[in-house]
This record gives sequence, C-alpha cells and structure tokens, in this order.
Amino acid sequence: MCRNIQQLRGAEPPATDDEVRDAALQFVRKVSGYRQPSAANRAAFDRAVDEVAGATRRLLDDLVVTGASTPVVPLQRRRAERP
Repeated sequence: MCRNIQQLRGAEPPATDDEVRDAALQFVRKVSGYRQPSAANRAAFDRAVDEVAGATRRLLDDLVVTGASTPVVPLQRRRAERP
C-alpha cells in the first residue's frame, strides 16, 4: 500500500484508462486506509475510485503542456516491457 502514485502527465502514448484507474485506486486506498473495504463500505469506496479516475482523466485531457519535456513511462508499462 505504500507504492507511490505514478505521474501520468506526459506519458507517451497518453495514459490509458486502466493506468488512470489504477492511480485513482491507489489514491483512494491511501486516503481511506483500506486495501479492500468491507461490504458495508464497498459502494462508497468504488464510487470514490470512479470519481477520482474521472477527475484525473479530465485533468490530464485539459492540461496544456508547453515546451519539450521528457516522456514519462508509467511503471505498469515498464513492468510489462521486462522479459
């Protein structure tokens, strides 16, 4: 649960919906203190993940990036590329 949330701005190609959702899930886990919420808290937890993912997607889509920057390779992609 102590993993860092990955930077998604500047990812090439742009961050996928799965990468955005995984970042949202990490955020909600950290803030709530739950890795897996109880049945009583599942709906609130899932709703929070959906809302954070939506806000994150809107943020990434609306950011204006100026100048040259080094492309970011999210951790999931780096792991997938390993032999």
